[in-house]
Amino acid sequence: MECLFLTGFMGTGKSVVGPLVARHLGYEFVDLDRVIERAAGKSIPKLFETEGEAAFRSRETDALRQVARRDGCVVATGGGAVTIAENRRIMAATGHVVCLTASVAAIVRRTRRHRAGRPLLDTGGSLASQVESLLEARAPYYRECHHVVDTTGRPVDDVAREVVRLHREGTWKR
Repeated sequence: MECLFLTGFMGTGKSVVGPLVARHLGYEFVDLDRVIERAAGKSIPKLFETEGEAAFRSRETDALRQVARRDGCVVATGGGAVTIAENRRIMAATGHVVCLTASVAAIVRRTRRHRAGRPLLDTGGSLASQVESLLEARAPYYRECHHVVDTTGRPVDDVAREVVRLHREGTWKR
């Protein structure tokens, strides 16, 4: 057994789809941001504020290394985890990586209410342009994932079933 990593931009459904996928597979669900927060003793926004993004990314890699040693888990990563080469290596070497995507409009709709808790979107500019800019920068990394699943306009159960199917089929692009 190994881990199934769900990655993708914020608001694409990782934390909602992940527990359903885990339940279908009989796996443990792990939200990597919660692992980081417990280890640091502070929230992700507070970590960004007090330590900066580089320190947060270092903590993220440490947490990913720790979680990747487990068997039979579904891990929801932060949306920027794939921007670090070591994180991509860890995930590809220890499991199956599925990227959840959504349209810019869907992401804006899903993240608008919780913008203050998302440090990379809480910069004061247009939310749509911030999302577009970050998506563009991360697109090459998201394309490296074993599978990409669009969640736009789809019921969570349908997305979870597709991820489970892809995982069970083991048809992972390398």
